[in-house]
Amino acid sequence: MRYMVMSGTSDSTKVINFLSEDKDNYILATTVTDYGSKIAESAGATEVISKALREEDFINVIKEKKIDTLIDATHPFAAVATETAIESCEKAGINYIRYERASTILPESDLIHKVPSFPEGAKKSKELLKNEDDKLMHLAGVMTLSEIVKEVNPNQVVVRVLPNTFSITKTQNNGIPASNIVAMQGTYSKEFNMSLMKEYNVTAIITKESGESGGAEEKINAALELGIPVVLVTRPVVKKLENHIIVRSIDKLKEII
Repeated sequence: MRYMVMSGTSDSTKVINFLSEDKDNYILATTVTDYGSKIAESAGATEVISKALREEDFINVIKEKKIDTLIDATHPFAAVATETAIESCEKAGINYIRYERASTILPESDLIHKVPSFPEGAKKSKELLKNEDDKLMHLAGVMTLSEIVKEVNPNQVVVRVLPNTFSITKTQNNGIPASNIVAMQGTYSKEFNMSLMKEYNVTAIITKESGESGGAEEKINAALELGIPVVLVTRPVVKKLENHIIVRSIDKLKEII
């Protein structure tokens, strides 16, 4: 079989690892960064395209590479990419499968402030920072940071980002001082997140409903145990997914393909 896997997440790495177990499979991974490209190659992708694809690009690649099935393993917040992939598959006449991580299990708490978007999250975060010395810990991915600093003073934002040039440069370009940049890779325990929040004397955190593999529960539970308010950006709803296959585990993917 010939697969296209939309990559860039830990979920996509699992998918590529699984598909590459069959040496007869051709796996074309797509990603938007060189960093993501290296991860996809390490996971076992046959070939990698590391640039953003428009609908016409998707269709051309699908036809040129004779793709049978596209597996969309992008982040739950990459709604535009998912919509573009669905439309491209429909026009190219190939199978579309959405591999999506399970939703975050949230405790009941008045400290959790749910918002539908990052602009709204920025406004709520600003409300929670009462004094100039208050700090917001941003745990929502570097690409969302520009929306936050439109409302919140960059000097009050502590950002945890991946330890690569792209992420650190992007953070600095948004005005975040070096002393407020925490560069590390991985998902961490509740205890580790608590230590980090205490170290930076955090007043509030902002994160997104990224699901279990995104470490959202550990971040949220750490903040709640410390009595720190959480601004939680909820997942976007992609209506185009309603009539398509969605799987949430490799075992389920095995059944489908």
